[in-house]
Amino acid sequence: MNQHQRTELIKRQSRSYTPGSVEYINNQWIFFNDETDEAHPLEEYVKKEIEVYRGNRWKRGHLSETGKVQLKKDILFLEHNEKVRIKKDLQYSFEKLLDELNDDSFFQFLMTLNSLSFSIYDCIYGYNQLAFLRKGEHCSGVNFFTFDNGQCVCSVQHHFVYSSKQHDRFEFTLNTGKRIVIEKYNPLS
Repeated sequence: MNQHQRTELIKRQSRSYTPGSVEYINNQWIFFNDETDEAHPLEEYVKKEIEVYRGNRWKRGHLSETGKVQLKKDILFLEHNEKVRIKKDLQYSFEKLLDELNDDSFFQFLMTLNSLSFSIYDCIYGYNQLAFLRKGEHCSGVNFFTFDNGQCVCSVQHHFVYSSKQHDRFEFTLNTGKRIVIEKYNPLS
């Protein structure tokens, strides 16, 4: 698996966008989040990926400045009360863990999480012990992550031992009591 394949798997994750609408109020663009009913100045999202629902389809670009979306070849000017979706950021410590995992562990973790109806964008808490350890050293520890998909909560413990082999053990526990454990052993590259 190469970096492009990882990126594609991440792109296909559900709930990767925050749905809402934009309104022009008092000479300012405001984003209204459909999930939380909160309002934020749209300028907080400048340079972020955004999709605009226009012409019965979603058009993807980046918010270049308040009220303007840079598409591949065009600039789109937002309209009052228009539907939009803003790309969510991954929780920082969780994103770092995904970067550190070898391809097999990454794939197995992602597929198991998705099979439980969770997306990587559902991560609401993360502690990544690996971030405090030096690369290349023999190390072991546990990382903790919590996911909430709006219907269920899943706690994941990632036990790791990196020495002559890379050993990753993921323990998924749902609030319903369901548990899944996966383990991957890989030689260090």
